Amino acid sequence: MIKFLDLQKINAQYQEQFQQKMKLVLDNGWFVLGDEVKMFETDFAHYCGSKHCIGVGNGLDALVLIFKAYIQMGVLQKGDEIIVPANTYIASILAVLQADLVPVLVEPEEATFNINPNLIAEKITPKTKGILVVHLYGQLANMDAIMTIGNQHNLLIVEDAAQGHGLPFKGSHARAFSFYPGKNLGALGDAGAVVTNDELLAKMIYSLRNYGSERKYYNDFIGINSRLDEIQAAFLNVKLPYLNTENERRKAIAKRYLNEIKNDKIVLPYWDLSDNHVFHLFVIRTQNRSELQQFLTENGIETLIHYPVAPHQQKALSHWNHLSFPITEKIHQEVISLPMSPIMTDDEVTIIIAALNKY
Repeated sequence: MIKFLDLQKINAQYQEQFQQKMKLVLDNGWFVLGDEVKMFETDFAHYCGSKHCIGVGNGLDALVLIFKAYIQMGVLQKGDEIIVPANTYIASILAVLQADLVPVLVEPEEATFNINPNLIAEKITPKTKGILVVHLYGQLANMDAIMTIGNQHNLLIVEDAAQGHGLPFKGSHARAFSFYPGKNLGALGDAGAVVTNDELLAKMIYSLRNYGSERKYYNDFIGINSRLDEIQAAFLNVKLPYLNTENERRKAIAKRYLNEIKNDKIVLPYWDLSDNHVFHLFVIRTQNRSELQQFLTENGIETLIHYPVAPHQQKALSHWNHLSFPITEKIHQEVISLPMSPIMTDDEVTIIIAALNKY
């Protein structure tokens, strides 16, 4: 069986370095917000071309903290509207709700899966204060158009870059990253970060992630406990130098899929071969998804579905269940994710392509 994602094999190549880092942390005896976190925050900020990186507990917390920080700073107020893609993982929307803001859903471009800038303007009201952009599956959303809209309407632009490690920076106010184990830069547990050039925002998030405290036992704000773990930071410090190389391998596999899969029953993802995709996932579409998935399973190929239920159709968001987003719903009914990881062999890629062409 060709696994969808072999995390054991991905991390095995770093095992010796992981063990060295673990010993270093144990010997140091500093387990929360220590040298490894500081090193990662410095290096990841540099990698992203930004001034500040704040390590937090996970990607959802990274988004929530951005919005809560802006509320604490007076830039946002509870009840303000934030435009969000209808076609996304539910975490994007939960972050807006957990910050007591109001998500406003916008349909995606069918080709890229990302929010359609041409549909944003019609959703802007006097209550609209920001746009949460999601780079779904690792493909950069149309940031040039979105930044133009943001500048015209004086809106905050926040990026959910949980699947977009290594994408170019286009000038947003803040970016939220997840380092969940399956991400392009994955920890060995939950981890996340906020990256920004805004010094005041960074300072506020540094405080809010640590109980609203800048100095121990002195609390200036109502914060939370969401700190990047020292051990996870150590693991990320091992893997970060290899991220670009691994992303290039993902792109090489994607090029083979795009060039060699020839089947009228399958819709391949859009990519213009620029640096605007890091292929966290390689997502195809087909009208009879269950049949294709069963066929691939029988041929020894594991696949996953990202995602089977649209956010507005989830039980948790029942107040939205009456809404209709036809493009989002169509995407959620047709998508299937092929194996994609930097440790896949050329032979495995060949087998997958042959199976899809035989379907």
